[in-house]
Order: sequence, then structure tokens, then C-alpha cells
Amino acid sequence: MARDVTEHAKPPRAVFLPWMMGHHFGVPFHRDLQRRVIMECLGLLESAERSGEIRTLPIPWPQVRREGIEIERRLGLRP
Repeated sequence: MARDVTEHAKPPRAVFLPWMMGHHFGVPFHRDLQRRVIMECLGLLESAERSGEIRTLPIPWPQVRREGIEIERRLGLRP
């Protein structure tokens, strides 16, 4: 979801990821990244100082995709 949409929805708190739509936890098989996203979300539940706080994770999509391709190669899912 785009950050402006998240802001307009006014959630009590949110973690924003600047990634392609539909990739809320990154790419398939990238367990470390998926765990990091979940831990950031849980951490925000504890540490949010105000209602409506939006935390942005500064992990660029190209990096996520490159790591995902490498994982798929190691698993034999990609040449």
C-alpha cells in the first residue's frame, strides 16, 4: 500500500514498507526478512508513542528482490 493511503486510513499504528504491492513480507522463502518485518510490527506495538504512528523500514525493494532471487537459486527454483 502507498504511504499516503496508509496515512489517510489513519491506523492506530503501522509499519510501512516501500515495496511492490502485494509483497507485505518481502519475497517467498526469505525467512530472515519475513521475521524482521514481523518483529518490527510487534516492536511497534510496544514502542509506539502516539496514535497514528507510522514506522518506515528503510529496506529498498531492489535489494529485497535480489536477495529473493539468490535464495530461489540456492533452493534450485531458478537457474
